[in-house]
Amino acid sequence: MAGVSLLLRLILSATFAVAGITKVTDPKGTRQSILDFGAPASLARPVAWLLPLAELACAMALLPSATAVWGAGGTLALLLVFIAAIGNSLARGRRPACHCFGQLRSKPIGFATIARNVALSAMAGVVILQAREMPSPSYIGWVAGLGRFEAAVLGFSLAIAALAALWIWSLVHLLRQNGRLLLRLEAVEAELGLRPAPPEPGLPIDTPAPPFRLAALDGSMVTLDALRQASETLLLIFTEPGCAGCDALMPDVAHWQQAYADRLSIALISRGALEPNRAKAAAHGLRNFLLQVGDEISHAYRAEGTPTAVLIKNGRISSPVASGADAIHALVATATVPPPLAKGEMAPDLALPDLNGQPVGLRDLRGHRHLLLFWNPDCGFCQQMLADIKAWERDPAEDGPQLLVVSTGQPDANRAQGFRARVVLDAGFQAGQLLGATGTPAAVLLDEECRVASGVGVGAAEVLALARAAVARPVSQ
Repeated sequence: MAGVSLLLRLILSATFAVAGITKVTDPKGTRQSILDFGAPASLARPVAWLLPLAELACAMALLPSATAVWGAGGTLALLLVFIAAIGNSLARGRRPACHCFGQLRSKPIGFATIARNVALSAMAGVVILQAREMPSPSYIGWVAGLGRFEAAVLGFSLAIAALAALWIWSLVHLLRQNGRLLLRLEAVEAELGLRPAPPEPGLPIDTPAPPFRLAALDGSMVTLDALRQASETLLLIFTEPGCAGCDALMPDVAHWQQAYADRLSIALISRGALEPNRAKAAAHGLRNFLLQVGDEISHAYRAEGTPTAVLIKNGRISSPVASGADAIHALVATATVPPPLAKGEMAPDLALPDLNGQPVGLRDLRGHRHLLLFWNPDCGFCQQMLADIKAWERDPAEDGPQLLVVSTGQPDANRAQGFRARVVLDAGFQAGQLLGATGTPAAVLLDEECRVASGVGVGAAEVLALARAAVARPVSQ
């Protein structure tokens, strides 16, 4: 029985040591896993550090005979917490990646995960029960009591185990290296156009949005057509109780529903029990909160996971599925851009940083006509006309407009362009969208009162034509 206890302690110690080390080396993945299991965002960071430290402490305590019982007790307590968390997620129909062994092995949880933890709990229980009958044996004392033949067998077994571990490590390292090479090869093939780009998540763009009829929190039934009556543009956000990322997004959703009511209709589709969803909606003042029985609507829209969102325009799919808070924020920003300004309208009240980080307000350009040139240092069409723009800068007309370059990209890349004019950065192309530019290069003229004085010229020929016409006379086209 003493040998069995020693073996179980060794297995438990090795398992928890590997689990703790792999979590310590991947704190970002550990935090994400904790959030996926429904822990509050405020606890994710401290738990991500305390959990692997607790696992490593149990692993070390299991080895000395004096602390083996305490190590087994701590191991059993952690395993019971893991079993409860996994069972709770499975009961809610959620299967996040367990991340039990960090990047070595991270796959969605299931009943096999519970079975593994139950088996490890049983081992810890055996160690604790054996210690109640007799003091927990030490490894040194056990080895000293072996005969010559038994010691030889043990040494041979350990050597074989070490060679097997080295072979497995080498195999895993080789497979990872091959995986990295394959990823690089795929990237090269995609860059050269030899491999088709992977399909975007969700339904194909411009396909009809799947219809649905779901219960609202007040018991009424709501259809897709009814939601579309409020606005031709509809954003569906898929959420669920116990999703920390979803909970963190709810205040923003409530703000969007109020701020963009004239441009965008937003509906939330959740699953789970009525009361938790009703409490969430009431806490944030959310409207259009609908319930699906399982995942039927999520599957229909191919929206895997939560939070996710998809945009619908005129009853047809208008965007890929956005997964996660950052992607949903970007989708909302794109969907709520106001229509481009018409000729005669005032330039937007927008400030953009120059290459030194100093803000430049578009409405602060009063007093002079300005040609706004929308630029991208990585745009091949922009580079083809760079020499022409520089020539135009070197020989400015006395009554010509001043040039303001509105560019994307990094400051160093824009400095390398060599413009004499002031350059401001518009990383999200917000100014371009507001003024009607659909790409780069493009240009538009502002008059002395900062009003739009021309249509948008797109492409090198139209941009240069607009610049030359603006020199001779105010543009009236």
